[in-house]
Amino acid sequence: MTQSIDKTDLRHRMRTLRAEAAARDPDAAETLAEQFPMKLLERYGPVVAGYVAINEEIDPAPLMKRLAKAGAELCLPRIEDSGELTWRLWSVGEPLERRPFGLLEPAQDAPMAKPTLILTPLLAFDGMGNRLGYGKGHYDRAFEALRANGRAFACALAYPAQQIDQVPTESHDQPLDWAVTPIGSIPLFMMRNMKSLTDS
Repeated sequence: MTQSIDKTDLRHRMRTLRAEAAARDPDAAETLAEQFPMKLLERYGPVVAGYVAINEEIDPAPLMKRLAKAGAELCLPRIEDSGELTWRLWSVGEPLERRPFGLLEPAQDAPMAKPTLILTPLLAFDGMGNRLGYGKGHYDRAFEALRANGRAFACALAYPAQQIDQVPTESHDQPLDWAVTPIGSIPLFMMRNMKSLTDS
């Protein structure tokens, strides 16, 4: 079985698991916002990329409001006609456009942003920071570009059930640095560093 088939099958299973987790915990978004370690904003802000939740993604809106009150400059992703993911500055309450695939995104004339702390949706992640997205590669390419030109700290927002033993990886996959769930934080970059030390 090829890795692409592994990922396809895993995506189907994780969509179901995530939907079940969302149904069990309707207050997860508010709980996660309270759990979020504000030291991440202090260290890796002030420009914070959020997202508009779709399907059963955990909703970052309560957290984004909390971060904005603490001085964060917010931005949201926009998928350009070229397929490139860019980030555009956005403030809580500003209207968004309905774009392809039904996504709500900032307008084309919204100023471009270069986030340093990126809140990331996903289907699954593992303890080494490997992320399972939706297969389009938008976030991987965007992270690679950001990291090539400076710092970019990738923080997943997820339900605990979305952490699995191992996510299949490919050479272009960009690792997560941290994950926050309604029950706490996981410093993925530290776990990755510890593993590299024990493996060496």
